[in-house]
Amino acid sequence: MQVRRLEGRPLGRQRGATFIGMLVIFAIVGLGLYAGIRLTPIYFEYLEVVRALEQTAKEHANNATSPQALRTSLERRWTIEDIKSVQPKDIEIRRAGAGYTMRAYYRAEAPFIGNISLVADFDKVVDVRL
Repeated sequence: MQVRRLEGRPLGRQRGATFIGMLVIFAIVGLGLYAGIRLTPIYFEYLEVVRALEQTAKEHANNATSPQALRTSLERRWTIEDIKSVQPKDIEIRRAGAGYTMRAYYRAEAPFIGNISLVADFDKVVDVRL
């Protein structure tokens, strides 16, 4: 009895991906896009927090100021920008050399699917030079 060798021969007319393979690829890409869509608003809110901190630092630069004055200025900007993820009272204001540092360190969550949420940690430090 003679055994045929199939090495080196194509196994048929298979070309491209199967339907199930394409579904898996589309599902992975779709979940990635959906996650990006859910994270976009909290990232834009982070950019508003950064802008509020930097504008407050610029407003109080080269002036005698206090942590209370900085916090009051932040509260006005929070109201204008409609920031909800973090409150001005949660901003850490510390004395640093001849000025202050304002640090916004917080965690924001975005619902994803069912009881699964996406979590993003943000940390921004801005110096206020006196």
